[in-house]
Amino acid sequence: MKNARLWALTGAAGLAISFTAAAAGTAAGSPAPAPAPHRVALKGSLAPARERAHPTGSVPASAAVSFDLLLTLHNAQGARQFVRDVSTPGSPAFHHYLSDAAWVARFGPTRAAVAAAESWLRGQGFTVGALPKDRLFVPASGTAARVEHAFGVTLGYYTVNGHTVRLANGALTIPSSLSGVVTGAVGVNQYVATPALAAQGGATAARAAAAARPAQEPPPPPAFRNPQPCSAYWGQKTDTADSGSLYKPYTHPLPYDICGYKPSQLRGAYDLSGRVASGNNGSGVTIAIVDAYDSPTLLADAQKYFRLNDPGHPLSASQFFNVQPATVDDVALCNGSNWFGEQALDVESSHAVAPGANILFVGAQDCLNNGLLASLTTAVTSGASVVSNSWGDPLGDIFDDVATKTAYDDTFMLADSTGVSVLFSTGDFGDNFADFGITAPDYPPSSPFVTAVGGTTLEVNKSNARAAEYGWSTAKQVLCAPKATTNCGSATTPAGALTWQSGGGGGTSYTYAEPFYQAGIVPPALALRNAAITGAPARVIPDISMDGDAQSGMLIGLTETFPSGIAYGQYKVGGTSLSSPLLAGVVADADQAAGAPLGFLNPILYKASTADKAAFNDILPPKNPDSAAVIRVDYANTVDTSAGYIVSLRAINYAGPETYCDTTGNCATRDVTLTTAPGFDSLTGLGSAGREFVSVLSRF
Repeated sequence: MKNARLWALTGAAGLAISFTAAAAGTAAGSPAPAPAPHRVALKGSLAPARERAHPTGSVPASAAVSFDLLLTLHNAQGARQFVRDVSTPGSPAFHHYLSDAAWVARFGPTRAAVAAAESWLRGQGFTVGALPKDRLFVPASGTAARVEHAFGVTLGYYTVNGHTVRLANGALTIPSSLSGVVTGAVGVNQYVATPALAAQGGATAARAAAAARPAQEPPPPPAFRNPQPCSAYWGQKTDTADSGSLYKPYTHPLPYDICGYKPSQLRGAYDLSGRVASGNNGSGVTIAIVDAYDSPTLLADAQKYFRLNDPGHPLSASQFFNVQPATVDDVALCNGSNWFGEQALDVESSHAVAPGANILFVGAQDCLNNGLLASLTTAVTSGASVVSNSWGDPLGDIFDDVATKTAYDDTFMLADSTGVSVLFSTGDFGDNFADFGITAPDYPPSSPFVTAVGGTTLEVNKSNARAAEYGWSTAKQVLCAPKATTNCGSATTPAGALTWQSGGGGGTSYTYAEPFYQAGIVPPALALRNAAITGAPARVIPDISMDGDAQSGMLIGLTETFPSGIAYGQYKVGGTSLSSPLLAGVVADADQAAGAPLGFLNPILYKASTADKAAFNDILPPKNPDSAAVIRVDYANTVDTSAGYIVSLRAINYAGPETYCDTTGNCATRDVTLTTAPGFDSLTGLGSAGREFVSVLSRF
């Protein structure tokens, strides 16, 4: 799996925005300064110029910095080859997994390398943390002044993707004696992971950050409620109260969106009801879930949710295990409260389709790259068979530095080699153009060592069967707001234009060459989309998709902060945050059916797509695009009628224009690049889990 060129030059037509960086992250045409004598630069440790375009100040010398000193695998090429051998059907080594200890002994850093790294860190005045089980990195902490001295850089604050983060102003350097021992430092440059959670209501208050003291879990998130009208199943209720002229050219009447699917509907739609009823329900399998922070009411909320919505499949305390973070930090930076909804969705959706599986929740101390890496490592080495991650770094495929990608990829290779399926949601910003002005996928989902899970719009009928499923690409048009009624009355002209809003993430990597399992299956037009820059076919995501559109989302339950106080509440939510744990539950069912872990899924998925068409539901464009929309009603203040209602149209499988505007008001418009088509497509990958998905996968 040879990497394509790491950094590149791209941009949006008509806008003065681009990212320009060489392999080490320096600005084009600007040679990197030579390291001091007897020191070497860590390749790719300088954040690209695009990230350092908006400085906001220096980091105080006394500021606390924690990071992981990443160690070099002593047989990286062998580790990559073993992943291919152990995960490829037909290979003599197929599913002959190693133990964690055997993998570390065979491919991991040596004990001498660990000792050398720890000695240097202590010599620089850092506090050295506990070595992780896989020995891939050494945790360390100290002041910003010590970091600057140890790595020969200065640290500054920068605004990146709306967050203020810390970045080094130059390439990190280390003593020449550590060359070949140390690969990088994860966490000196900060990258903020965001949950792929989409409520998509009428206001942003439900997603606002709440203040919290350091070392304290954030409070419950601001409340969100679904008003009526909404449908219990697809097409139950239609909008006959509004004029057909209001939303031309869409057909009238359109259906109202879903109030939130319940577990039995999701099991039925993905042909799991009979399996679960007969005992193929994930029993004996553990699903690990990694998120930032740890809601103190997570288990109690989930138990109440299933008592109310799926009483035949309770979540018992004996099925739920929790690895809590020792402390929490960066709550404001990470929008800490927002992660509690993510946690509820992940636990409740995975249990909905695999009610017999155990769930291990691993909460990270924050949403930064080194905090999440520590929790991911715990999950991968916990004994779980499936690890679901509903978070990622927007544009991370081009922005995350080499050390961060290497640290995560090494961990993914450990998982792949030891029989652990690692899933990542692909994000909710489509190809990222409309939000950031750059077309590039998120990381970690762009890694070729994980399964990237995109989103669909799932239509479940009255009989709990899948009536239709389309690619999740949503455009929104406000029809009227605010209104005292749940319809627009006699209005025939909408209040706003139809604009792209959100959709499953995806795209072609600038970092990773086309992996072996995608060759011959991914259309060349997609694999070669960046060929002018990478010079070769590249990794394309998503690999597979599941329900993700908030308009066809799942009803979840959690403790929230209402105007009247803190209480349990329920509302619908979507995003690829739903897609990944849904698939994790289905994979747990398949693991049970197979009698052993399926491990790294991608080689099996792509093989299955050619071996048995019933394994996947091929996602195609709607035959009548003018009927592919729903009407949605939201509280203007997200919780009650006091501020009125917002009535909007949400277009499904939208393939029209999207617009990006920079901070100066300069805008560019072009059609969305992620669309559905027969076979593998850029929006949904291979498609969604079909009626024989569990049967086909369990036979490998």
